[in-house]
Order: sequence, then C-alpha cells, then structure tokens
Amino acid sequence: MDWKRLLKTYSGMFGLWIGLVILFGLTSDRFLTAATFSTLASQIPTLTVIAAGMTLVIIVAGIDLSVGSIMGLAGAIFGAVLIQWNWPPFLAIPAALATAAVAGWINGSISVAFRVPSFIVTLGMLEMARGGSYLVTDSQTMYLGGALQGLSRPLPGVGLPISFFLAVGVVIVLQLILSRTVFGRRLIAIGTNEEAVRLSGINTRTPQVMVFVICGFLAGLGALFYTARLGSADPNAGVGLELSAIAAVVIGGTSLMGGKGSVINTFFGVLIIATLETGLAQMGASEPVKRVVTGGVIVGAATLDAVRNEGTAGFKLLVRKLFGRPKAG
Repeated sequence: MDWKRLLKTYSGMFGLWIGLVILFGLTSDRFLTAATFSTLASQIPTLTVIAAGMTLVIIVAGIDLSVGSIMGLAGAIFGAVLIQWNWPPFLAIPAALATAAVAGWINGSISVAFRVPSFIVTLGMLEMARGGSYLVTDSQTMYLGGALQGLSRPLPGVGLPISFFLAVGVVIVLQLILSRTVFGRRLIAIGTNEEAVRLSGINTRTPQVMVFVICGFLAGLGALFYTARLGSADPNAGVGLELSAIAAVVIGGTSLMGGKGSVINTFFGVLIIATLETGLAQMGASEPVKRVVTGGVIVGAATLDAVRNEGTAGFKLLVRKLFGRPKAG
C-alpha cells in the first residue's frame, strides 16, 4: 500500500476538519466534549451514505436531485409496511430498500436509454417520490417506537451508534470498489470521456444505470438510519437533503464535470458540514448565518475545484479575476 499517496490524497480534507474542530474548540467551551462528538456521530450516518452514493453518480458526470425524496418514500414504505400492514421489521426493511433501489433504477434507465439529462429525470422523480410518501402516510407522521432503535443506540463503552459504523463501512466498501475494481475504473473513465470508452467496445450504459441504483439503495439505507434515530416515519424526511449531499461531494473534491472523486473525501465533506453546523449553533449563530457560512464554503470548494482542474492556467485566471492581470514571469 502506498502510504505516501494515501497521505497526500486525504491529509488536506482531514486537516481542514481538524482545523474546524480546533477553531470551534477555542470559541466554545462546550464543543470539545464527548457529548458533542456523540451527537455528530448520531447525526451524520444518513447524509454519509447518501453522499457516498451521490459521489458515484457525479463521477460519471450525472446528478441525482431525488435522493431526499427517495429517502422520504423509503421511510414511508417502511412505516406503512410495519404499522399498517403489520409486517415484521425483517420484511419491512427489504421493502424500503427495494423501493429506493427501484426508484434509482428508473432514474438511471430513463436517463441512459433516452439520453435525457439526469438533472431533469431526477427532478421529476423528486416530485413523484415526495408525492408517493404523502400518499403512503396520508401526509401524517407515523410513530414507530423502538422498531429500529438498535441502529441509533450508542454501543456500550464506545459511545457511537451502530449506524455510524455501518455508514463508515459503506464509505470504505465504495472507495475500494472505486479504486480497486474494474467497475470503479470504468466509472472514472466514463466520467472522463464516455464516447472514447464506448468506441473502445465497453458497455457504458450498465455502469451508468448501476450508480443510480446504488444511489437510490443508499437513500433507502439513509431512511432507515433516520427513522431509527427519530423513531418515526416522516413524509417530509429528507427535504433539501440532496443539496447537502451534493455540497459534501463538492467539498470533498469530486469534480462536477465527472471523472474524478473520492468517497472517503466525501465523508470528510460530511464531517465538515456537520461540524460547521454544530459549531455555529453552539456559538449562537442564527439559522440564516449558518446557511450563509455553509454556502460560502460550498462556493469556495467549487471554485478551488475549478482551479485544480485547470492547473496553472486556472490559478492565473483566478488571480486575474480577483486582482487584475498578473505580471509576466
């Protein structure tokens, strides 16, 4: 294993997160406590698995705006199967995950087969899945009690919930798939130049559809984490979550143009977003201020990504835009 390469790949994001932790630790006497990190660990699993799936979609130069609504629909299906149909949890869980995976398959199949931009297809799925969650629940929150409570309960002696370790496991598995398998290398190649991959005789459609299926499935897993933490199936669950997932992916350095990305760095992006929100809340920042700061971080990350993609020319362009034409030499 090339430890130098791994250190170079992940040290930047890890260092940025540590910097935020130190900053908020210095500005708030409540931040550097076990309770704060336990809260972070219980909050991030849902966004982590959804952002991990989004990373694969963006690597192939796609986008999925429907993950938040698919999450809401999967949670609604889980609640309906459990409460209204009286099915046991071991049957309700596959029903929720299958529903989310099918929604992802529909997204990918239509986008790939008919060459409809994934932005448009998933925007439509966003509305359909949200409407479906309202129909299934009759627009009412269903309280599930302790059906999945074990997922969100901190492990004795560790203080971290099972859902956190499952989310980290998803990140590691997807990163290994992306970096160590033929499927992962094809995803990167498709995102870099799909036409060249197709002309070389490689099927580009199946991998593109599969990333949407994976993304949908992980939105369903995120729904289970969410319902476990709150003990309820909320038809409004996941509203706006697609924006947070895209933000985490962008902050993690995955190129919106496709062809480059890291699931582990996306995980650090999730950590950065969650740390920002928690730290600002402890400092007494209002919701508008938190949104402004988080949005600024996203814009900054996207700008740096553009500069990285253009290399030295991108840096010179940024300097020219900010300060005027740089001097020669």
